[in-house]
Amino acid sequence: MIFDSIVVSGIKFKNRIFRSATHDGLADENGAPTQKLISKYAYMAKNNVGCIITGYAGVSENGMSPYPAMLKIHKDELIDSYKELTDAVHEYDTPIIAQLAHCGRQTSSKAIGMQKGAPTAMRHLFYPDKAKELSESEIYQIIDDFVSAAVRAEKAGFDGVQIHGGHGYLLHDFMSQYGNRRSDAWGGSLEKRCKIVELIIKGIKEKTDLPVWIKLSAFDNRKNGMNINDSIEIIKRLEKVGLDCVEVSCGSVEDGMSTMRSRVMPMDAVFKYKAPCASFPKPLKNFSLKAANLVNPMIKQPAPLENFNVSNAARIKKNTSIPVIAVGGIHRLDDMEYIVSNNMADFVSMCRPFICEPNLVAKLMNGNQKQAKCIMCNYCGLVIEKESTKCLYGRIN
Repeated sequence: MIFDSIVVSGIKFKNRIFRSATHDGLADENGAPTQKLISKYAYMAKNNVGCIITGYAGVSENGMSPYPAMLKIHKDELIDSYKELTDAVHEYDTPIIAQLAHCGRQTSSKAIGMQKGAPTAMRHLFYPDKAKELSESEIYQIIDDFVSAAVRAEKAGFDGVQIHGGHGYLLHDFMSQYGNRRSDAWGGSLEKRCKIVELIIKGIKEKTDLPVWIKLSAFDNRKNGMNINDSIEIIKRLEKVGLDCVEVSCGSVEDGMSTMRSRVMPMDAVFKYKAPCASFPKPLKNFSLKAANLVNPMIKQPAPLENFNVSNAARIKKNTSIPVIAVGGIHRLDDMEYIVSNNMADFVSMCRPFICEPNLVAKLMNGNQKQAKCIMCNYCGLVIEKESTKCLYGRIN
């Protein structure tokens, strides 16, 4: 069943294994996809991935990532470059979805060249410069930025768009009581906290013919943060305004490795790439690293380590009629088959396994292996702060 083709929202998928959005760090200075990124996506498509969701593409100047070489889709001049990308993927009859994002508090004012904005004037654990509270006019501008980005995505040949509503980024912050402490029309009740996302979806539906997906953190570990009951109600509301599909994830960047779980924290990579540890003076860094390595085995890791969003995906699926994608620690073919055949999700998606094995789906289909070779060390999730995404062990053929 996992390898059966299926048509959803007018899009034909050759199987149900998707490449989840991954920041590759392979955009040029303007935010356009480079030839290296185009080749990377084309290789995954050639090797039978069911669908590719791009790494997050910034929709607003004030919402860009602090990570180097982020994709951007905030200007019409980028359309031709994205058309080259979609053409390369479509050559292998593989759909490609553009993920649209605004980083909100999860960036630095220095990186974007202006004070960052958020639903509420708050600091971020890892990006401590304080965000300003967005004004109503600024909120409407961001809504327009998302809609305009979707229009560009349609002109560039994308099969759909996915708005990033998870992992602590701007739209997650708006939907969460932790990140959204407003008392105006944009905060307070769940209805008001969802307003910005509803208007984005409505706007995209009015201006394009594209299916609209969302990536949602069904829960996080922040006080008064996202929880599964609110997430179910949010998806019900968004479905009414035209949402076509939901990818169920979890956590925020402030939660640490909740979203990308590992058996042991890769401390060497933490102190090489992760702010603020990477900027420590050398003597302090050496001392801190030694101390961290001593306590590392005792650090409690989130549990479970595998298939950790499947139960929430199943709960959301029971309460909605739109397709559901489960992501997070899904590495084994047997698990993929079980999830789909037992109606816990319609699709499964993976991020880290495709970094070291971009030809993974072809391997699973031809019986060469039954699971991904990714060991979930999370080196790839840390290196992106300074360099393009890569696996500690390189590409596994």
